Amino acid sequence: MQVLRLHCDDKAGIVAAVATALSNNQCNIEESSQFHDPSSNQFYMRLVFTPLEDGCLKSFTERFEKISHDFSMTWKICDVSQKLKTLLMVSQYDHCLNDILYRWRTNQLPIDITAVISNHENTKDLIQGHNLPFYFLPVKNKNEQENQVRKIIEETNSELVVLARYMQILSEDFCSDFSGRVINIHHSFLPGFKGARPYHQAYDRGVKIIGATAHFATADLDEGPIITQDIVPVDHSFTPQKMQTIGQDTESRVLAKAVKLYAERRIFSHGNRTIIL
Repeated sequence: MQVLRLHCDDKAGIVAAVATALSNNQCNIEESSQFHDPSSNQFYMRLVFTPLEDGCLKSFTERFEKISHDFSMTWKICDVSQKLKTLLMVSQYDHCLNDILYRWRTNQLPIDITAVISNHENTKDLIQGHNLPFYFLPVKNKNEQENQVRKIIEETNSELVVLARYMQILSEDFCSDFSGRVINIHHSFLPGFKGARPYHQAYDRGVKIIGATAHFATADLDEGPIITQDIVPVDHSFTPQKMQTIGQDTESRVLAKAVKLYAERRIFSHGNRTIIL
């Protein structure tokens, strides 16, 4: 199956033109979703289709060039049978890493893990036990370390970078160069308590919910477009330790969901927002 993603200024006839082009080229629509943003008049569409005969995909792509030009579309076709090459980065907390490894091993995530990078060595045995490449890159010189990360991304052809509780701030240049390709998990329901000991801050303030937020990494720390979030209700009886345990489980679930959405090509960037189709 193939996924067609597109966005453009909204106008009459887009859905009909796409559907007709697929039908005329012997391609069967399996799934379709679209969204019109009234504030910007932008139209977004994600469509899953199956070519029914040899050469159908090629003929559709060639003919769709004219349609995309007529509507001034930005578009791309991806083969969903090919798993997304994904690089993981982690520091010392390994709950998100363990969760992703489990979901990957049990085929719950359509990704191909290319390598794991860490600025600590405590997850080395875990990674090598999964027969995955492990790179220990301590941050002595930030520029040099990030250049090593860049090299690994290039050598592994990784399309997505997942910060599975990687506790280092990425440089502005790195965030810019890999814009829309780096997903981070934040240990609260943004906007929320920032800095050290977030669960203790939440406890001291007597919060009634805790949560987690998966977002794209940008130069503005924890301000990138939000992909997905979740919350858990708490009350006065919850200690900071209990909050942390529940919070870490929430972080793992939210990050895994964001990775799955990305791998299924469901995420569209729209300014500082995301549209999930």
